[in-house]
Amino acid sequence: MDLEYSKFSDASKKGSWKTALLFAYQSLGVVYGDLSTSPLYVYKSTFAEDIQHSESNEEIFGVLSFVFWTLTLVPLFKYVFVVLRADDNGEGGTFALYSLICRHANVSLLPNRQVADEAVSTYKLEHPPEKRSSSRVKVYLEKHKVLHTALLILVLLGTCMVIGDGVLTPAISVFSAVSGLELSMSKEHHQYAVIPITCFILVCLFALQHYGTHRVGFLFAPVVLTWLLCISALGLYNMIHWNPHVYKALSPYYMFKFLKKTKKGGWMSLGGILLCITGSEAMFADLGHFSYAAIQTAFTFLVYPALILAYMGQAAYLSQHHHTSYHISFYVSVPESVRWPVLVIAILASVVGSQAIISGTFSIINQSQSLSCFPRVKVIHTSDKIHGQIYIPEINWVLMILCITVTIGFRDTKHMGNASGLAVMTVMLVTTCLMSLVIILCWNKPPAVALSFLLFFGSIELLYFSASLTKFTEGAWLPILLALFLMTIMFVWHYATIKKYEFDLHNKVSLEWLLALGPSLGVARVPGIGLVFTDLTSGIPANFSRFVTNLPAYHRILVFVCVKSVPVPFVPPAERYLVGRVGPAAHRSYRCIVRYGYRDVHQDIDSFETELVARLADFIRYDWHRSQHTSPYAEDDASHSNESSSERRLAVIGTVTFSGTPGYGIEESVEPASVSIGFSTVESVTDVIEMQAVGAGAVERRVRFAIDDDDSESDGQTKMYVQLEEELRDLMTAQEAGTAFILGHTHVEAKQGSSILKRLAINFGYNFLRRNCRGPDVALKVPPISLLEVGMVYVV
Repeated sequence: MDLEYSKFSDASKKGSWKTALLFAYQSLGVVYGDLSTSPLYVYKSTFAEDIQHSESNEEIFGVLSFVFWTLTLVPLFKYVFVVLRADDNGEGGTFALYSLICRHANVSLLPNRQVADEAVSTYKLEHPPEKRSSSRVKVYLEKHKVLHTALLILVLLGTCMVIGDGVLTPAISVFSAVSGLELSMSKEHHQYAVIPITCFILVCLFALQHYGTHRVGFLFAPVVLTWLLCISALGLYNMIHWNPHVYKALSPYYMFKFLKKTKKGGWMSLGGILLCITGSEAMFADLGHFSYAAIQTAFTFLVYPALILAYMGQAAYLSQHHHTSYHISFYVSVPESVRWPVLVIAILASVVGSQAIISGTFSIINQSQSLSCFPRVKVIHTSDKIHGQIYIPEINWVLMILCITVTIGFRDTKHMGNASGLAVMTVMLVTTCLMSLVIILCWNKPPAVALSFLLFFGSIELLYFSASLTKFTEGAWLPILLALFLMTIMFVWHYATIKKYEFDLHNKVSLEWLLALGPSLGVARVPGIGLVFTDLTSGIPANFSRFVTNLPAYHRILVFVCVKSVPVPFVPPAERYLVGRVGPAAHRSYRCIVRYGYRDVHQDIDSFETELVARLADFIRYDWHRSQHTSPYAEDDASHSNESSSERRLAVIGTVTFSGTPGYGIEESVEPASVSIGFSTVESVTDVIEMQAVGAGAVERRVRFAIDDDDSESDGQTKMYVQLEEELRDLMTAQEAGTAFILGHTHVEAKQGSSILKRLAINFGYNFLRRNCRGPDVALKVPPISLLEVGMVYVV
């Protein structure tokens, strides 16, 4: 299921204004649910403890001024006008920025990188030429390996805070919406009703996740639209009825007046004010579901004005009510005649906002897993038609338990708001830092531009971040604790994965060893296809040599399969498979590298097996024709390879038939956009990329040829067709005999003499995670009846 790629076939449609308006409407339910419900708790959190509402109205007007300028500078100026432009082939989020940086500078810590990955059409560099000033930054970044690790830790920190937000947002949103019941119940009873009702709604919300949002997703946009119109109308009513001059408080003068009067208390209250921008990151994170124009239109012309009107209306009401019988909250400004309908709409809007952040949490964990930064979990795709809609059972139930624990443990908006505020500001600070690098490395702007961006927005966010940190003992400790716990898990998993790859790389077996296996050594070939899964892109993995040593037989068709991630959001289907031979044609051994992007949907095993055999058949046809039609120049490739001459090429075998009959030729360089070509019949024209497997001096050539029918009767051609048909027949026969999936069952140990920290991380941390998380067979969806596991001990 290559669902992500299908959206690009509609790229031209996204350009029309009608489609942009439709996407803008749909984005309301997915992107803006969290941001639009922030008026429920901003004023209540701000006035919870640090400042008091007085007769002079300096506090309420100062808070309104802060809210207005914060909404204007961060979501509108930073995200809508700057950050949304830093998309990665239409995708957004923390990993999109990291992916862009890794493609423009050699800072990635991902294993098994290849030169061939740079030929993927989505691996494009929008601004290839570099300026000298930016080049110095790039060289400095690439030179110091510690900066590579620091960059990854920064990305993991942002990721962990997004996951933490996935715990806190549903709790505070639903709790704040349900707390409107306090105005309709006695104070003695509402505290016993709000918590159980909130927990019940949260349980229902998480219990319905496995059905997928596509079944009720069509209701999300109308709910949020109704809510935005509702708070806009309430805001206008309160301004007209209570204080028409409240607009004057939008002046920055009131911010300075507020801070001058409240001093330290006013600074600490910024931890509540920052909640007005919770959900802003979703505009960038969910960019892949919509277009830039749609998200920009929806926020600028609907969400932003509605929020400003809502906050102004609440301020207008509070400016005339200084001694309310209840604490300051959203519902005190709602006329009693419409309070119940508003309460229902608020609860529905909070559920929609919570749903969006839960789906975003699933998505970012899936991305982390694809980049080897998170233990393997079971990912279920809830929709065959809408890409990106996934469900992760383990994460869903953990989130539910944590949400309910937070709700019962904190029991008030103040503590939840303090925790949520710190998580939100940390994510925004990470985005600002990564965005500064993108401005230099990817956009090739002068460092002064990036520094200005970093200082301007970073100083605003640091001001709010510092205010949040002062609330450490009042709830802000929770996201820090969650982030430390998750970062430890993610870093340990990533570190051990890299060490395992290095062990495989240093212990791989030579090709000559494989070719020497035969009846003379008591090794037999059995019918069927053997798929040996490995992280290596060249050489024979040690787990296969161990397999043959203990069971002296292997399959007639042997395929070394490497399923790897590329730092792009998706790999087009026509460029997914890199196929080559391992040894001579008579040995019937192949290598297949299957490339996925961090947002790609991995195929189920049945379609994967079928497509893999089809791609092998295409490669066999190509390779036999290449052997007859390759020029002398292409044959020189062997002299550049570090591997055996029998394993010197990998070809991109696609699924898109190439039309036309170009002449034979070789091109020294290839534009990335020209890769997605394939063929389906012997007579088709082949247009593939030939790559060396590894090596800094890799040579990339493009080979085109057409089959000349006039020579088909020659003896060489006849012999070639006989051999071709024989190899294809062997492949089909082996497929009918069955396929075995050979995977390593690993145990990792730290070397003797390793530090205590490393022994703890590897011997206890990683092995505990490995035993209690999904195995590679579950991640690859291998049927148990076809699974062969080879025990391996890795000493790293």
